[in-house]
Amino acid sequence: MIKIGPKHQITIPKNIFTSLGLEAGDYVETIVENGTIRLVPQKLVPKDQAWFWTKEWQKGEAEADQDIADNKLSKPFKTADALLKHLG
Repeated sequence: MIKIGPKHQITIPKNIFTSLGLEAGDYVETIVENGTIRLVPQKLVPKDQAWFWTKEWQKGEAEADQDIADNKLSKPFKTADALLKHLG
């Protein structure tokens, strides 16, 4: 149980803070559901990197990770022409 301070602040218990990998200055989203408060850790992403976190891009990343796990990799090419022929 935690106590709300005079400025509406709360302290996250150390074991929870550590287990979630939180650091001072991190952000948490607050959500009210059925009379309860949920705190959801968030990471801010710079605008110029937001594309990487779109659903479409992450789907491609997951597919690439699966291809790597399944060893579906192209071997090194000795020449640019060999690479272009492979891409065909």
